[in-house]
Amino acid sequence: MAVLLEFEKKVERLRRKIEELKEKGKHDPAVIREIEEKFKRKIEEFYSNLTPWDRVLLARHPDRPHAIDFINNVFKDFIELHGDRHCGDGKAIVAGFAQFKGIPVCVIGQEKGRDTKDKIRRNFGMPTPEDYRKALRVMKLAEKFRKPIITLVDTPGAFPGIEAEEHGQSEAIARNLLEMAKLTVPVVSVVIGEGGSGGALAISVANRLLMFENAIYSVISPEGCAAILWQSQDKVKEAAEALKLTSTQLKELGIVDDIIPEPLEGAHKDYKFTFQKFEEYVSKHLNDLLKMSPQELKEDRYQKFRKIGAF
Repeated sequence: MAVLLEFEKKVERLRRKIEELKEKGKHDPAVIREIEEKFKRKIEEFYSNLTPWDRVLLARHPDRPHAIDFINNVFKDFIELHGDRHCGDGKAIVAGFAQFKGIPVCVIGQEKGRDTKDKIRRNFGMPTPEDYRKALRVMKLAEKFRKPIITLVDTPGAFPGIEAEEHGQSEAIARNLLEMAKLTVPVVSVVIGEGGSGGALAISVANRLLMFENAIYSVISPEGCAAILWQSQDKVKEAAEALKLTSTQLKELGIVDDIIPEPLEGAHKDYKFTFQKFEEYVSKHLNDLLKMSPQELKEDRYQKFRKIGAF
């Protein structure tokens, strides 16, 4: 792993200590087993007590699998489509058609980029109006040809630059919300990392909203919340707690339909496990939705969002 978060460094120090103890007791299998069991329990205890802010850091982890990783490893025969037929071709959203477990689907993902050059090209995962219009164009194609839609959410938020505003950022997001609500094909959205504000919602008006265990989904970032409420970045941890942005909290609030498990130390620790769980959970919900008629799908989506915020 190329990058270690502060709390991951503590785990690595413990791991090295355990390796030293195992080396000392290498001739006694019973001692090694006991050491390994204690280490496993300690790690499980540590990761079961992560704070919301810790999960924010995991959701943003530089080594976490991106949308393009899921597209390349879970989907087959992906054909990417370009351009919004209006102004340009945004690079923060990847959209096209592929096979998912033998089912032809439309797949749309927000991509942050890996190295510096790629991050700049992808606009650090912050979509522009061109991105959202491209995504909607591909969704409309999916509806025309009766293909289910799977979206991969991973953005800090829509791009707030002057050019994006000039090109109609708010209108593009609002248009996606309206049109996605009316789609007559199944829509499954998965928050794979960071789900920030309207930038995330613009591709996640879905029949089923799934979240990875350490993903986050929020109306604003903890930094933005801290700046508004406390005028201080020292309060980001309190903001993360107040926002109720973790998968468990959102499931309790009825916003998220299901939580996809991650490897013990996060999705970046085991891509294979992460992809397998994605495939398993998305397949389960997609197969349920495929049994519904077009009208039932619209009504199902409508009722899902009507229930949010009602207590």
